[in-house]
Amino acid sequence: MLRDDFQNIRFDEKVSYLIENLQCVPDELAEQGVEVLLEANETEHAVVLARDKGMIKRAIGILVDAGDYLWAALIAKNAGLNEESLRLYKEGLGYYIDMEMYGRALSAATALKLPPDEIDALFRKGMDVESRSMNLGAARAVIDNAIESLEISLLGRDDELSEEVMAAMKAERKRMTDRDEVDR
Repeated sequence: MLRDDFQNIRFDEKVSYLIENLQCVPDELAEQGVEVLLEANETEHAVVLARDKGMIKRAIGILVDAGDYLWAALIAKNAGLNEESLRLYKEGLGYYIDMEMYGRALSAATALKLPPDEIDALFRKGMDVESRSMNLGAARAVIDNAIESLEISLLGRDDELSEEVMAAMKAERKRMTDRDEVDR
């Protein structure tokens, strides 16, 4: 499709054309196509078009504006922009912690190769945040069922690892029971 033809079609037709022909949009329509896709809230398609047409900084900017630092950092890394990638992972880590998006924060921390104790602290913080809105009784039942299933699968096994796992599960059940008694 030529630029003049693209200008003369309705907005919804432009969006459909861009999505259906994402891999072969002519270079002269790329910038306008990205803007059309953004206006239509087709963010992922806009990013892919920008990235595939070499508009790396534009693709990264769109993702940062959308709060997707992980994808932005990956695009930067794949484009050989390693310092930019690291900066995006760091910025994203702060953003995700502020937004209490700990799964994404853990991904950014892992990409940054943070020490295991810092990653573990993020994991624990995420669990605390998630547990605020969680039905702890239901979660406890799920954990109990999982432990029972594991115990059943280990019955009759005499190897050292199985015995260690059984002992650890027994100790954890004791701790959980003790905590329940203190909470009452």
